[in-house]
Amino acid sequence: MASAVTTYSRPPHSRGRSTAAGFLQPDAATATQSGTASRATPAAPAPAPAAAAPDPAAVDLPLECGGLEYVVTAEATGDLDGDGGAETVAAARCDAGSGTPPHGVYVLANGRDGTPRLVATLVEPSEKFSAGALAVRDRTVTATLLGYSSPDVPGCCPDIREQVKWQWRGGAFVRSDDTAALGV
Repeated sequence: MASAVTTYSRPPHSRGRSTAAGFLQPDAATATQSGTASRATPAAPAPAPAAAAPDPAAVDLPLECGGLEYVVTAEATGDLDGDGGAETVAAARCDAGSGTPPHGVYVLANGRDGTPRLVATLVEPSEKFSAGALAVRDRTVTATLLGYSSPDVPGCCPDIREQVKWQWRGGAFVRSDDTAALGV
C-alpha cells in the first residue's frame, strides 16, 4: 500500500527559537625536526558545521489538546531529501495523564533562515494510532504504529500493529507498510 502524505508549507510560528553554536579552531600546528627550519603551511579552512537538526520544542505542532500541553514521545533525525541538511521526525501526543491519546508524526526542517518549521504530517492524530519505535536511516523514516480494528477493542490493548516506512519521492513522502493483527 502506498500513499502520498500532505506536505505543509507554512511560516514558522511566533514561538520559534533558534540557537547558535560557536566553534573555536586552534592555530595550524607546526613541527620541525631538530636542526631544521620549516615554514608552517596554513591549514585549509574548516568546512562550515552542518546546521543542527530542527528541535521539535521550537515548533508549534498542530495537535488539538483541549487546553492540555502536548509531549514529544519519540524523535529521530537524518537527511530525508538528500539536500545535505538534517530533518527531524517527531511523534507527539496530548499529555492527557491517562489513557492512550493518539499520536501525530511530523517532519520538521530548518527554513532558509535556520528557523525550524513543520514541513509534513506523516500520521494525523485523527487516524487514532499510537507511535512506538521511530527511526531515520538511509533517507527512510520507519515507525511502529499501534491501533485498533474496531471501537469494541479496549483502549489498553491495541490489536493492530503496522511497521511503516516513508520515503521522499517526487516531492512527497510516500508510505508503505506491513500491517499485522496482534491478537487479543
